[in-house]
Amino acid sequence: MITFIVSVVLLLLGYWLYSKVIERVIGIDPNRTTPAVAHPDGVDYVPMKPWRIFLIQFLNIAGVGPICGAIMGAQFGTASFLWIVFGCIFAGAVHDFIAGFISLRQNGASLPAIQGKYLGHRVKTFMAFFTIVLMVLVGAVFVKTPSQLIVDNFTPGWPLWIWPVIIFAYYLVATLLPIDKVIGKIYPIFGFLLLAMAIMLVVAFFVIPDVHLLEIWDGLENRHPHADTNPIFPMMFVSIACGAISGFHATQSPLMARCMVNEKQARPIFYGAMITEGIVALIWAAAAAYFFHDKAELCIGKGGDAMVGVIANEWFPPALAVISILGVICAAITSGDTALRSARLIVAEQFHIDQKPITKRIVVAIPLFVLTGGLLIYAFSDADGFQTIWRYFAWCNQILAVFTLWAITSFLVLKGNYKATLMTLLPANFMTYICACFILVAQKEGFGGLIPETWGYILAGVITIVGGSMAPFWLKIFKWRRNK
Repeated sequence: MITFIVSVVLLLLGYWLYSKVIERVIGIDPNRTTPAVAHPDGVDYVPMKPWRIFLIQFLNIAGVGPICGAIMGAQFGTASFLWIVFGCIFAGAVHDFIAGFISLRQNGASLPAIQGKYLGHRVKTFMAFFTIVLMVLVGAVFVKTPSQLIVDNFTPGWPLWIWPVIIFAYYLVATLLPIDKVIGKIYPIFGFLLLAMAIMLVVAFFVIPDVHLLEIWDGLENRHPHADTNPIFPMMFVSIACGAISGFHATQSPLMARCMVNEKQARPIFYGAMITEGIVALIWAAAAAYFFHDKAELCIGKGGDAMVGVIANEWFPPALAVISILGVICAAITSGDTALRSARLIVAEQFHIDQKPITKRIVVAIPLFVLTGGLLIYAFSDADGFQTIWRYFAWCNQILAVFTLWAITSFLVLKGNYKATLMTLLPANFMTYICACFILVAQKEGFGGLIPETWGYILAGVITIVGGSMAPFWLKIFKWRRNK
C-alpha cells in the first residue's frame, strides 16, 4: 500500500511541478487567439468549456489502454509501477503536452502534419498512412473489447456479433456529426463514470480485508507466467502504453486543440489528462498485481478484458460491479469513435477535402469503416485474432510515440532552446530503443525466433545510437536546410 500511495503522490507532484517547467519552456501565451476562436466551423472547430474539454481528452486517451494494458503489464510485477509513474511524468505527459501545444499553435494541425513540419515532407506522408492504419486498429480493438464485456457480463447467450454491429453504428454517427452534438454531450458523463470506477477500486484497497498490495521491496523480478518469452525489457514497456506513453494520444490532442479558447488551458488538459490516466493505470495495475499474486487461480487463461470482470465481481456487490464494468465499456467505446474521427480528419487534411459538408465526411469515412470491419471479422473469426491485433496496435502505438517525440524535439531545437531538448531527447532515445528491441526480440511479433536475443538487444542499441544519439546532429542539419 505504501508503494501505491507514494506513486500517486509522485504523479501529482509531476503535474504541479514538472508541467510548469514545460509550460515556461514552450512559451504559453494566454493572449494569443486560438483556432476555435479565430474560425469556428460548427463541426470540428467548436469552442467548449475547459472542464468539458478535459473530460473528453481524458476519455479520448484513456480507452481500455490504461486498464487492459496496465492489467497485462501487472503480470510482470512491481516493475510496472515504476514504468507507469516515471514514464507518465517524464515521457507520456511531456509527449502529450508539447504535441497538443504545437497543434494549438498551428491551427489545430493533425499529428502527421506536425511530424512533417519538423521531420520533413516524406515523414509526413509516411506517418499519415501509418497513423491511419493505427486508428483503424484502435477502432477494431475498441469494438471487440466492449462487445466481449457486454456479452460476458450482461447478455450471456446472445450472439456476439450483435453488439459489434450496434457499437459500429454508433461509431459512424459519432464520426460524422459535429463534435459538440454527440461527443461533447455524452463524454463528460462517461468520464465521471470512469473516474468513479477508479475511486471504487481505491476504496476497495482500504476496506476489503486481507488486501495486501505488492510493494517495491517485494522485488522487481519478472513475475510473468511466461517470463522466458516475455522479458520485462522490452515487453512490459510495450504492454503498458497508454498508462505511461502512447502515440495514440497525440492523434487525439488536435481534436481538443480545435475546441480550446485559451492557451492556458493546454497544461491541465494535455499534461493533466495524462497524469489522470496514469493514476487510473496505476490503480488497475495495483489491483491486477494483487490478483495475479494472491488469487492466481482466478486469473488462469484470463486476458485484460476478462480480468476486469474478475476483479469487479470478486470485490464489489452486483450493483457496483456493474458500474465498474460499464466504466470500462464506455472507456473503450469513447476511444474507438474518436480514433476513427481522427482518421477521417487526417485523410481529409492529406487530400485537402473540405469536411464541412456531411456528404464529403461520408465519402472519407466509409472506406475507413470498411477496413475496420475487415479487421473485426478477423478478430472474431480467428482464435488468436484479437491478441494479434492488440500486439501490433501496441507496437504501432509506441512507434508513433517515437516519431512524435523526435518531432517535438525538433520543435525545441528550432526554438533555439537546446538545454530544454533534454526533456524530449532522453525519452525519444529510450522509446527508440524499446521499439527496436521489441521487433527484434519478440518471438511472436518480431524476429525473436530468427536471431539470438542478445543480438537483438545489440542491434537495437546500434539503431538507437545511429538514429537517436546522433539526432541533435541531424536536427541541426535539418534546421540549416530549413533556414536555407
